[in-house]
Amino acid sequence: MGSDPNSVEEYIKNVDPRWKDLLGRIRDRIRENLLEGFEEAISYKMIGYVVPHSIYPKGYHANPKEPLPFINLAAQKDNISLYHMGLYADPKTLEWFVHAYEKEVGRRPDMGKSCIRFRGEKDVPFRTLGELTKRISVKDYISLYERTRKH
Repeated sequence: MGSDPNSVEEYIKNVDPRWKDLLGRIRDRIRENLLEGFEEAISYKMIGYVVPHSIYPKGYHANPKEPLPFINLAAQKDNISLYHMGLYADPKTLEWFVHAYEKEVGRRPDMGKSCIRFRGEKDVPFRTLGELTKRISVKDYISLYERTRKH
């Protein structure tokens, strides 16, 4: 996605048609399970689920004008990428996720530090994504962020 979307709807409108349905289904799963306090917004040119400034006025340390990112979702050229900052910051959540993913999908996830890559529907663990989305509350995420961020 090479543009600068002004809204989530605009982002979705411009997604490559081959990813649109799957992106929508992943987005629906996240939204169904998102805990109170997180908000959907455009974050770093992607669909983002953030801690708004009204809850965490400091914003993201790398750019305090941006709200604190939690989950980002992007349609890339060859995959849909889901970035979950809780996986990056919390080894226990990462360990749980890898095990739950393997159990649901039958193999290890294709991932980087916080990035999970889905190359097709067979790669998406919808049940596990729902559980992952609601695993960390806003309060717990802020605490985790403040404990683990590099000063």
